[in-house]
Amino acid sequence: MIPFVWKVRVYWEDTDAGGVVYHSQYLNFFERARTEWLRAKGIHQAKIASEDNVLFAIRHMDINFVQAARLDDELDITVYNVDAGGVRMTFNQEMTRCSDRQQVATAKLTAVCLRADNFKPTRMPKWIRAEIGSSS
Repeated sequence: MIPFVWKVRVYWEDTDAGGVVYHSQYLNFFERARTEWLRAKGIHQAKIASEDNVLFAIRHMDINFVQAARLDDELDITVYNVDAGGVRMTFNQEMTRCSDRQQVATAKLTAVCLRADNFKPTRMPKWIRAEIGSSS
């Protein structure tokens, strides 16, 4: 699979007083890339919640902070090796600084498909699985 890449710029609001990205912002950057990856596949989360009664929630995430991202860095956030099962999806992600191509962080996570009306696990609709496929 060719990784999906989404670019983000680090702004002042993402950093501490020393210009280093807050650790919690890495989660936001990874989340935005996954959301844009889904959107690129025609899967709009608000729409599937209202029309298909499903949503995705993170079940587990492992993050490896390799080196600090800093104010004004432009970062490539990738989504790759996605595997969609009946209820679960696993993702691998990587964050790389554009200026020097240095790896900043990696993440591996599991998301689960839930019913939007009661937050109970449910099988992913077939059309969504077909769009996501198994990209490992």
